[in-house]
Amino acid sequence: MKISFEKSWGDSLTQELEKDYMQSLKSFLCEEENNGKLIFPPENLWFNALDSTPLYQLKAVILGQDPYPTPGHAHGLCFSVQPGVQPLPKSLLNIYKELSEDLGINNKQGNLQNWANQGILLLNSVLTVESGKANSHQGKGWEIFTDKIISVINELDRPIVFVLWGAYAQKKGAVIDETRHLVIRSPHPSPLSAYRGFFGSRPFSQINTFLQHNGVTPIDWSV
Repeated sequence: MKISFEKSWGDSLTQELEKDYMQSLKSFLCEEENNGKLIFPPENLWFNALDSTPLYQLKAVILGQDPYPTPGHAHGLCFSVQPGVQPLPKSLLNIYKELSEDLGINNKQGNLQNWANQGILLLNSVLTVESGKANSHQGKGWEIFTDKIISVINELDRPIVFVLWGAYAQKKGAVIDETRHLVIRSPHPSPLSAYRGFFGSRPFSQINTFLQHNGVTPIDWSV
């Protein structure tokens, strides 16, 4: 098992790969694979978020929880699904509903690679999952690694937008320095909570307004 990611993140994160928690995580993942467990996303996409959004291009972070456990869905970007997946996950449908209300953009397919390519880090807290078993890789070490990613971004000398949907993301983002960065909080887009304040929160226009105010090219949210 080879763990590597886009080189602009390397200086900050390479040391993490040698720590005990990451060695334990590697051992767990190898054992799962050796026992015939199907892990999503595929190994070459575990770090797709970092590979797709180099640190020097980073504009904003959307924080998710763990990958979709459904075959063919997860590809290393939170809330995103692989090309051709239909129907779209319900949380993503609600994200698109809010995007339409906010900016009049009506996306139909669910691959968010275009967002990642423009500087939106679509980061799950946990980067792998067993097929059919949501949250099955929680508590194995990924959370420590992604906490480090958030810490690295927090220390950047330029303002970044952090989008924290739901209590889980908000707790994980508690370390963010809000005197330097913009933090957008709302309920999660899940059907269980979207009507409690996610709808109407207008995160997409907030992000673009902040970026433009800081002299940064706004995001084209079309996919």
